Amino acid sequence: MINMLRVLFFLIFVYMTYTVIATSIESNLFAEWSKLAAIPWMTATLIDFYANMVIVALWMFYKERTWALRVVWLVLFVGLGSIATSAYVLIQLFRVSAGDHLEKVILNRS
Repeated sequence: MINMLRVLFFLIFVYMTYTVIATSIESNLFAEWSKLAAIPWMTATLIDFYANMVIVALWMFYKERTWALRVVWLVLFVGLGSIATSAYVLIQLFRVSAGDHLEKVILNRS
């Protein structure tokens, strides 16, 4: 199970990194913002993203023992979204053995 999750989160990391870079080359978010902000689904998507970010951040705050790491990861989560989140989960998955139970990834503190 751990190895399958490592592959899955690696693929998410690669795909999201590619998507963000390709989209950034094609379109400037800051130049497009006024048009995007006028779309109700864009607002709903941002609210949804940040609601999920609170859940992930609470888990990360539990896992990380120092405030410095908590702040760094929080900034990365907010700034990079799924790229940082998938990287964080990957790091957690590589901190355990492939034969360990998923509970160890979720519950063990760093």
